[in-house]
This record gives sequence, C-alpha cells and structure tokens, in this order.
Amino acid sequence: MQELRILTGREVRQLITMRQAIDCIREAYVQVVRGTADVPLRTAITKKGGDTVLFMPAYLSKSSALGAKIVSVFSRNPRKGLPRLHAIVIMLNPNTGQPVAIMDGTYLTALRTGAASGIATELLSRRNSRSLAIIGAGVQGKTQLEAVCTVRKIHAVWVYDSKREAAERYVREMKGFGPPVPETIRVADSPAQAVREADVICTATTSFTPVFVDTDLKEGVHINSVGSFTPQMQEVPSRTVARAKIVVSSISAAFAEAGDLIIPLKEGLITESSIHGEIGNIISGTIRGRESEEEITFFKSTGLAVQDVAVGDFIRRTAEQKGIGTMVEL
Repeated sequence: MQELRILTGREVRQLITMRQAIDCIREAYVQVVRGTADVPLRTAITKKGGDTVLFMPAYLSKSSALGAKIVSVFSRNPRKGLPRLHAIVIMLNPNTGQPVAIMDGTYLTALRTGAASGIATELLSRRNSRSLAIIGAGVQGKTQLEAVCTVRKIHAVWVYDSKREAAERYVREMKGFGPPVPETIRVADSPAQAVREADVICTATTSFTPVFVDTDLKEGVHINSVGSFTPQMQEVPSRTVARAKIVVSSISAAFAEAGDLIIPLKEGLITESSIHGEIGNIISGTIRGRESEEEITFFKSTGLAVQDVAVGDFIRRTAEQKGIGTMVEL
C-alpha cells in the first residue's frame, strides 16, 4: 500500500520559518556550484496572451532530496477573484521514486523567493542598511519584506505599487506582522519616493518596463529583482545593471530567462563576463561579495527548482516528525 501525505497551504506555513527557509536555500545554492545538484532549466508552456505554466524538477544528491514543482502564472486571474500564481510541489523518495508528499506550493514559492533575497541581502548589502523599498505589493512583496528584515535591522520601509489600493492594503497587513518587520511602513506616491533613500530595494512585479529610474538610486544600494521571469520582462533599468556588481542564482538560467540581463546584453551595455558570479560561489567563499560601501550590488533571482525541493524536503520531514498532513492511499 502506497500512502501520500497532503499538506495544505496553512500547514506549510506552520512547518517552516523564514530563517529555516534561508538556511535550506543557502545549502542548496552551495550544492549547485559544487555539482551535487541536478537542476535542469525549467520547462515553460506559454499560452496565447502570455499565461505561463512552468515545470521545475530537481535532485539534491548530498541531501537526498528529489522532487518537482508545477507553477502557473495567469495575469488575468485577479479580475476573476483568483490569485495570479498557483503552485504545487511533489516530493519523491530518492531511493524508490515513490511520491511521498504533495504540498501547496503557492506560499512555498513566495517563501523561497523571499529567502533567496534574504541570502543575497545578507551577503551583498551594506551591514548598516536600515531602509528598504518594496516595489510590488503582492504576495512576493510580503516575503521579500520578511526576509530582508530577518537579515538586516530595517527601521523604515516604503512600498510602491501601480495600484495604490494594493500598497495601502499591504501596509495595513504588514504593519501587524510583528518582529522582525518594523511598524514604520509607508505607501510611496511614486517609485522615486520609495527608492531615493533606500539601502535595499526589492522589485517583485511582472513589469515589462523598468519600475524605477537609475538616477534616483543612492550610492551603495543593494537591489534584489525577483519578479521578471521571461526574456521580455524588465524591472531594473539597463543602466543600473550596467554599473552594478551583478550576482545571479544561476548564470545559465539568467541568460535563458531573465530580461533584466538579456535586454541590457542585447543593448550592448553588458556582456556575459559582466556577471560577477553565482550566489553559491559567494556562500562557499570562492568569490567575494560586496567590496566597498559605494558600489551598487544587484542580485537577479531566477527561480531554481533546487529552492523548492530543498524547502519542500524540510517541510516534508518536519511534517512526518510532527504527524501533520492528510494521508491518502494511491
């Protein structure tokens, strides 16, 4: 008899903290650069109109974690009263291939994306960073805030969204989040107001054009870009990318998927050698992170299945230990 553990979104939330997710993904990034992770480029099915479904498998041999995520991004869903993003994660027994757990992947996706920015912020932002700008007040923007505040003592947050009511709702919700998120969270009237004094900027949108202006940035800022995931999308101005220290989660994935790098590459503003390196190289100590207080650092996060599988495996193991979830027979 084969049994499968089903974990709801609520159960996923109670089984892992942001700090635990950061630790999981830190280890997964190291396995990628050391060659102990098998992570093919994700396969995308794009419907007419741009709606996308992504298939993302991975195997981490050192930690014996095997699984895959299916995630859909349908831009018109909010008009129907539905989330833009849906996802599930399936975990397999690495010795037998048997499915052992299926869990809601919607929050997990936001959590692991936030955790990746947390790692990048810890490694690349100035240690005395105190102010944060969030561009994009959706689910991803919330975990970006939590992750950055987990690794830096943020005192003030500005949030901007093209829909002001979304930003206002975000502020109401996140003000009551509790530590480490500060209560000083304000709605910005413009991207310029949000980023001008920011030590750290997180962009979490589906924009096809840059969401702020390069000349509005302060010296020494760190930027996490997590929203754009196709060659046509661009959140960060090309000129900002051209003058920043660029760090990516995966070089191959970045130049296959990330418009934030592909567009300035086509414009002749950067070359492939402009990439400083992969974040796993900084974690493992083979390259340096921030080297001066003045430099601009830019982390382009392309979602890797190792993130989902590493976090999913932690959740599965914790659920088994605590007896959480619904068991079904296949």
